[in-house]
Amino acid sequence: MTNLQRTLASMAQHNVEAMLVSDIGNVRWLTGFTGSFGFVIVSEKGSVFISDARYSVQALEQVTEMEVVIFATPQKLIDVLASCVTRLGLTSLAFEASVAYVTWAEWRDTFKGVNLEPNAKVLSPLRMIKTPEEIAAITEACQLADACFAHVERMLRPGVVEYDIALDIEFFFRRHRATLAFDVIAVSGPNSAKPHGKPTEKVLEVGDFLTLDFGCGIRGYNSDITRTVVIGEASDWNKMIYNRVLESQVAAIEAMKPGANGRDVDILVREILDKDNLSQYFGHGLGHGLGSAVHDIGRLSMTTDQPIEVGQVWTIEPGVYIDGRGGVRIEDDIVITESGCDILTKSPKELMICG
Repeated sequence: MTNLQRTLASMAQHNVEAMLVSDIGNVRWLTGFTGSFGFVIVSEKGSVFISDARYSVQALEQVTEMEVVIFATPQKLIDVLASCVTRLGLTSLAFEASVAYVTWAEWRDTFKGVNLEPNAKVLSPLRMIKTPEEIAAITEACQLADACFAHVERMLRPGVVEYDIALDIEFFFRRHRATLAFDVIAVSGPNSAKPHGKPTEKVLEVGDFLTLDFGCGIRGYNSDITRTVVIGEASDWNKMIYNRVLESQVAAIEAMKPGANGRDVDILVREILDKDNLSQYFGHGLGHGLGSAVHDIGRLSMTTDQPIEVGQVWTIEPGVYIDGRGGVRIEDDIVITESGCDILTKSPKELMICG
C-alpha cells in the first residue's frame, strides 16, 4: 500500500471523513513532493495536492496519486482551499494538532458549514511504522553514511581543522548525489561537550575526543550516525568515558525489541552510565524516530511513554558531555523486527585512536 492508501484506511478506521494536511513533513510523506510549500486534502471523495506557481512543474512530476491544483497571484491559498473543500462536498475536516491557532481561526471563518477537528491518531502512528520500501531507502542512506565514515577516517589526525572535516563529509555525500540530512557536526576537544556544536577553525590535538554526527538523504529518507574517536593517544579518562557510553549504547540496542518501552530503555542507559556517575552529563533523550524527517515521529526518553513495535526505525544515541573537557556520543540507526532489531549503521564503534 502507498502512504496515501494507508492514510485513507486509517481515516476510515477512525471515522475521519477528510483531512487537511499542512505540515510540510507530512505532505512530503504523503505525496513524495520535495518542495517547501504544499497542502493536501485527503478524502474518499478525492484527494487534492495544492501548491503555488513556483512548483507547477515539480508538483506534476512528483505528485502522481492525486489531483494537483496550482494557484498564482492574485489568487490566495485560503480561497483555493475553500474551493476544493466545497467542490468535494466536505462537511467535516480533520487537521494536524500542530496547526497554529491563527491558521485554525482563518479556516474556521472561511470553511462555512465544515466541522474542524484536530486529529493526532491518523498520521503519526502511520509514519512511525515504516513500509519495506521506506526501510530500504533508509538502509541505503545508512550504507552511504558508513561509506562516508570510512572515507573521512584518513583526515582524523592532529593538525586537521574541524571545519575541513565537515566539508569533506558534505562533499562526499554531494558527490554521491545524496542530500545532507542536516548540517554536519564535527567538534573536538572541549567543543565535543556541545551535543549540537558547529565546526570551527580549531585544529585536532593529541588527546582530543572528536565527535562526528552526520547523515544523508536518499529518495527522501535519511540516515543519522555519530562516531566519536580519540586523536593521537587515549588517556585513562578517555577510555573510561568512551567505554561506558559504548556499554550503555550496546545494552540499549539489545533492549529495543517489540513489547519494550522506550522510557525503560532510556532509564537502563542512565543506570549503566551511573556506574561512573556519568548520567548527570547525559542531558538529552536516548533517540528519536528516523524516516522522511531526520527527527521523525517518536522520542525515546525517560519522560515519554513509547511502546516499541515492529517496523519502527530509531536512532540510539547516548552521550556524555563534560563542559571544559569534552564529550562522547555513539549513535546507530536501527529497525525493529519480530525478534528484536537490525542495526542499519555498521561503522566500527569500538574505541578508535586516530592519527
